[in-house]
Amino acid sequence: MKQDFTPIAQQLQKTFNKAFYDRAHFIPIAKEVVDLFEGFRALLSQYTLCPNAAVQAEILQTYYTQLQEHIFRSFCLLCQEKADCTHCRQKAQDIAAAFIRALPDIQKLLMTDLRAAYQGDPAAVSEIETLLCYPGIQAITFQRMAHFLYQQGVRIVPRIITEYAHSMTGIDIHPGAEIGRGFFIDHGTGVVIGETCVIGENVKLYQGVTLGAKSFPLDENGHPVKGIKRHPNLQDDVIIYAETTILGPVTIGKASVIGANKWITQDIPPFSKVH
Repeated sequence: MKQDFTPIAQQLQKTFNKAFYDRAHFIPIAKEVVDLFEGFRALLSQYTLCPNAAVQAEILQTYYTQLQEHIFRSFCLLCQEKADCTHCRQKAQDIAAAFIRALPDIQKLLMTDLRAAYQGDPAAVSEIETLLCYPGIQAITFQRMAHFLYQQGVRIVPRIITEYAHSMTGIDIHPGAEIGRGFFIDHGTGVVIGETCVIGENVKLYQGVTLGAKSFPLDENGHPVKGIKRHPNLQDDVIIYAETTILGPVTIGKASVIGANKWITQDIPPFSKVH
């Protein structure tokens, strides 16, 4: 027998934030965003194995059209003014084009990560193995793409990308984190890297490392204060071993080595060893 669920539907709509509901049709579709960036990852990794640059250029043109729409939707969803859509449309087009033009530089960065993974793991037989198999490489590939968009003021799309990578690899890297060349996460499961982390070159992390924030201050209304530095800085050549937690805007000095299962909430001088 057919049931009347109209009252349930009405309750669901009543509970939902109306201002958000009115703009819900602008929500970027997560699966489409993921599929698009899997395509970008294939191009960066040359999984397509297509030697014809003209064919890849056509693929990039298609991706550009899709990307600008997702960026535009992201702007519309968070827009407070609900006014000049033409401006946001043009801005989305400009950012999408800039992202496509940045892909060769992102690819060069990823090559340094591949090298770091191969050189940093005696079990690796080739850089291709790290590209195909290592979760750390997959996570940093998506994060480097997401970070570019995040720097351009795009918010929803980068989070979809990095949370997809998180679900796939067990590695949670916020798109806002700044990460230098030659970054390697060994094993990777359980690694967390917060939004305002700044990581130098040739840094190596092991599984379970948290680069997080301490309890954050609240404003006069009891809401978390946003837009402040909350997470650690790791200078060049730092190694952090498994299950170590580093909290707050502290600095781990150049070439320091932090042992496993440590709890750190203060600066560590360069060239230190914390056992």
